[in-house]
Amino acid sequence: MASATLDGIIRMSATRTNYWLEFLFTGCLATTLLATGVGRHNGSWLAAFLTVLAGLFVFSFIEYLFHRWIFHGPESMYRRGHDAHHRDPRGYDALPFFLPSAILLGLTLLFALVMPGSHACLLGGAIAFGYVGYGLSHFVIHATRFRQPWLRHWAARHHIHHHHPDGNFGVTTPLWDHLLGTRYEGRKTPRE
Repeated sequence: MASATLDGIIRMSATRTNYWLEFLFTGCLATTLLATGVGRHNGSWLAAFLTVLAGLFVFSFIEYLFHRWIFHGPESMYRRGHDAHHRDPRGYDALPFFLPSAILLGLTLLFALVMPGSHACLLGGAIAFGYVGYGLSHFVIHATRFRQPWLRHWAARHHIHHHHPDGNFGVTTPLWDHLLGTRYEGRKTPRE
């Protein structure tokens, strides 16, 4: 029974409906958490703004961490799903639509144990918003041919990852690839 349920979830995770439901659920969660954090906040607005920035920064590391060590890590259902994405970058392989929201909600509850509830909601909401931004960015990178040079350069970093999967793990930012030494650098050709 458990195996059949897991197989069903894995099959469902490769559907267009699951792909877009994931963004809908997580986007609603991000909006709710941010609105709740703003509504409950009664301190410095600079502190609230810095909490949101911290959430986006934390998300950028979470994105890198998951992509490098889980999606390209040991054999797992996450690795298999990500391998499917590398085989078909325009496919709809994703996490089960409910999983990111459940994880992010749990993370927010953990934050609430160590900080005021308004800041926990702002931090969790910013991380959830970062996840939605990552997912939509990733979709656009594979679905669009950019004309603007800076957008082409941004997308190229990820396209390079599909040919050299041991580098360029950051999709939304190259920050952690630079800091942790995983930025892909092509072979240098000697100047004559």
